[in-house]
Amino acid sequence: MSTPASAADLTAKTCLPCEGGVAKYSPAEAEAQLAAVPNWQLTHDGTRIRRDWTLKTFRDGIRLLNNVGALAEREQHHPDLHLVGYRKVWIELTTHAIGGLSENDFILAAKIDAIAPEAPAS
Repeated sequence: MSTPASAADLTAKTCLPCEGGVAKYSPAEAEAQLAAVPNWQLTHDGTRIRRDWTLKTFRDGIRLLNNVGALAEREQHHPDLHLVGYRKVWIELTTHAIGGLSENDFILAAKIDAIAPEAPAS
């Protein structure tokens, strides 16, 4: 297992195109890499990571989703975005082409953390 990257290392990288053929992270690798993005949690048997926010207003939720959407387009790595109950946002990351987690997911998670409000996770 390689040494996990720090949040700063991850935000300095760019997501690489993935059409498959890349090894997905093992559960141990994914768990170790979570240290760099502590607001995220493993879900779906370790094949995805997720972060939740409860924001003050609907507009704050839309703003976060728009900002993350623009970031995802620049990175060409697209998360699942959810707005529920008008102000609860959750974002899930996985590398669909490999059916699990890759470095791209943690790169995007670190970059989302850098632009997201510091509202406590819910």
